[in-house]
Amino acid sequence: MEKFHGKGVYGAVAIGRLYIFKKKEVQVKRRKIEDADAELERLEAAKGKATEQLRSIYDKALREVGEANAQIFEIHMMMIDDEDYNEAIVEMIQGQGVNAEYAVAITADNFAEMFSSMDDSYMQARAADVRDISNRIIACMNNSKSLYSHSDEKIILCAGDLAPSETVSLDKDKVLAFATAYGSSNSHTAILARNMNIPAIIGLGRDFISRIHDGDLAIADGFSGTFIVNPDEETLSVYRQKQHEEEEKKKLLQELKGKENITLDGRKINIFANIGSVDNIGAVLLNDAGGIGLFRSEFLYLESSDYPTEDAQFKVYRRVLESMAPKKVIIRTLDIGADKQASYFHLEKEENPALGLRAIRLCLSRPDVFKTQLRALYRASVYGKLGIMFPMITSVAELEEILSLCSQVKDELAADNIEFSDNVELGIMIETPAAAVISDRLAPMVDFFSVGTNDLTQYTLACDRQNPNLERFCDIHHEAILRLIEFSAKNAHENGAWIGICGELAADTSLTEVFLRMGIDELSVSPAFVLRVRDAVRRINLS
Repeated sequence: MEKFHGKGVYGAVAIGRLYIFKKKEVQVKRRKIEDADAELERLEAAKGKATEQLRSIYDKALREVGEANAQIFEIHMMMIDDEDYNEAIVEMIQGQGVNAEYAVAITADNFAEMFSSMDDSYMQARAADVRDISNRIIACMNNSKSLYSHSDEKIILCAGDLAPSETVSLDKDKVLAFATAYGSSNSHTAILARNMNIPAIIGLGRDFISRIHDGDLAIADGFSGTFIVNPDEETLSVYRQKQHEEEEKKKLLQELKGKENITLDGRKINIFANIGSVDNIGAVLLNDAGGIGLFRSEFLYLESSDYPTEDAQFKVYRRVLESMAPKKVIIRTLDIGADKQASYFHLEKEENPALGLRAIRLCLSRPDVFKTQLRALYRASVYGKLGIMFPMITSVAELEEILSLCSQVKDELAADNIEFSDNVELGIMIETPAAAVISDRLAPMVDFFSVGTNDLTQYTLACDRQNPNLERFCDIHHEAILRLIEFSAKNAHENGAWIGICGELAADTSLTEVFLRMGIDELSVSPAFVLRVRDAVRRINLS
């Protein structure tokens, strides 16, 4: 029996035979070619096929994990059409008379090296992306398959690491869990695993793969991050019992449907759901969420090749409001920028995109785009219970400008005899330390706060949450984060506003009681976590 220790990114226990996912080595040989035009045709055909594959993966991710988590595949599709990348490949084929596979491989190496040498961690992460899309294009030229194949037996998939596309492509009916030698709990792959409800352990160590073998019996404990190979009978019995207990808990959670989110001493709290697309509404209703606490509107922009029109947005907002009525729906305004790019915005390259022109800063810089969205939102407001939430707030001046634009939009709609609701709640995200520190100034201006713990952690601790090297420094339970949340809750209530949490920390049931004692009124989580959080709330006594 051998134990490995990593980090669990989705809490569950899996027992089964392991299968080692070996990425097919891309064997590319340099060949001289006679017909450059024919080679360019091969390249274009392969790029088209690769784009089709990515579109299929994107659609699958959209259905299963939502728009925010599917965005990486949009980025990959955009990279395939990148002008500099394609020019470099074409110049090699035409100038050196080499085969397309070789030109793609060398260009991938050059671009990956360039990205890796940059100081910005976001750009460093693009090195893996350019290799991923290049390997896909080469595989398409050689008609080889990039996915694993095995028997119909359910397996625990083990790998050095998994690209996001590989994770989404997993057949959930055949994969019990996955375990990787490397990776960060904030990587795209880890986030996708959590949203796909696949037990997962990352960071098991560089020698992990070399010490295991196909067919070994294994236990993946996603709660503790423990991975056990060839367990003895006593250990196997313990984990089978644990697995049975978890299955029983799941059944019991189903019995909580229709029950109130109320503590033992009578305190009621709202438990809402976070979604990134109208396609996720079914999951919200299935898991009995009390409403939608975060609807990420940027998917409308990321899915479009041009600015979505007012009418196009109105139809989507109306659909989600009608589907959820009379439950509340909080729609976050456009959060484009940083790692969420839409080419038609023509945003300049930034050295520190996470600190750059993104979210509300972009909206206030382009009021015509912002007002189009606000008009669509207010028009849809008559079809349900709407809240509008503004991201990345850092100052009173920003909020004053936002409220002024909201008033202008309502005046214009009234002048055009277009109906809208007078009962739209307006709120802001507390995701910068600045917003938390001046929350006493901001609270009187809005109806609610919603704490975005992912970015609040990143900005407070000066830790890029996508950087695996900062894992041990990026403490999501850091007392500074909790103090900022508590301070914001105090200021919200003293000024007549309510406060929720919509970041991943909202689903952390080890903190549920802490949040309730702070006075948090609402927790908004991925649909799959609604009943689990309800169960935690109903076990708490605050008296």
